[in-house]
Amino acid sequence: MQPTDLRTLSQLLRGDLAPTATTEHTVVSDRPHARLLRYGSDEQLDQARRDGAVPALLVPPLAVPAFAYDLAPHAQPANSVVEFLLSTGTVPYVVDFGDVSRADRHIGFEAYFDHLVPRAVGQVVADFAGATDAVDLMAWSLGGTLSFMTAANDPGLPIRSIITVGTPLNYTKIQPYPLVRALLGPTGGRPATYLLRALAGIPAPLVRAAYRATSWDRELRKPAYILRNLHDREALSRMQVIDRFQDSLPGYPGKVAEQMLVNLVVRNEITDGVLHFDRHTVDLHSITAPIFLTGSHRDAIVSHAAAAWGTELFTGSQHVEFHTIESSHLGMLTGADAAQHTWPAVQAFRARLDADRI
Repeated sequence: MQPTDLRTLSQLLRGDLAPTATTEHTVVSDRPHARLLRYGSDEQLDQARRDGAVPALLVPPLAVPAFAYDLAPHAQPANSVVEFLLSTGTVPYVVDFGDVSRADRHIGFEAYFDHLVPRAVGQVVADFAGATDAVDLMAWSLGGTLSFMTAANDPGLPIRSIITVGTPLNYTKIQPYPLVRALLGPTGGRPATYLLRALAGIPAPLVRAAYRATSWDRELRKPAYILRNLHDREALSRMQVIDRFQDSLPGYPGKVAEQMLVNLVVRNEITDGVLHFDRHTVDLHSITAPIFLTGSHRDAIVSHAAAAWGTELFTGSQHVEFHTIESSHLGMLTGADAAQHTWPAVQAFRARLDADRI
């Protein structure tokens, strides 16, 4: 082992091998569970306004830190979604839901689709102050679920399109949810709902452990990977970026956790397109905006069939397109596969919208 390898290993073990830089951004609004960030410089903002560009609002999944959209900017291969959008002349905004605690156990899906995300849409339109009062929603995983619920709940919102990556839309096509549904269906989710209520949701340590379990082979191979790549600082930096992301996953609020189990899995409401939340009925068939979807056969969290279900589900949309991007769940969003396949497809979709060809 060379001295440079020892220094690399030391930095890796200390956790400071990969840079912690973020893309330049401005805090537009700082409210509980709804911090709104605008990325890019003032010059990029002014240019986008002059060009008549439509801004993008990035909606993170629940139990995922908002910086998932800005992983390791300036890295090669590219990792930052906001950096990609800025390169196309688009000003990206990110709504950050922040961490949750036991005190947030009352927060349900309604808080997000009826309050937090719609308010962020309005703030983006007001802050961007462009030629057109329109926003493209872009989201990964359950962030797509929130985006679809938001658009369906209020058709009057100025949402031009909805772009999602790896969003689950049919839980009967994701293992082991069919078994969970068979076991808990007769009782409406009990006693699991009692446990979720007692825990006030799904705590962050459980979320992190579950996420790592989906890529258990990566965890087993990690020691050998490190030793094999001590000479490749970029490869180890990318690994550390993913580790930091996994170690930062927050938990799920109590009410959301119950609704995910009961509404999405046990009742299978999202598959049929109509969801019932207390005083809200959300009909996904009512969405008219163009929709962009991706899925992967290599995704260990959301099956290809579950993501592709959107082509059957969104019957009211004027245009639905689905792309197969063969990568991991995170890899469809960020990294080499995303830069080579997902991002160009997103750019082409938005270009067609700009040219009114959709």
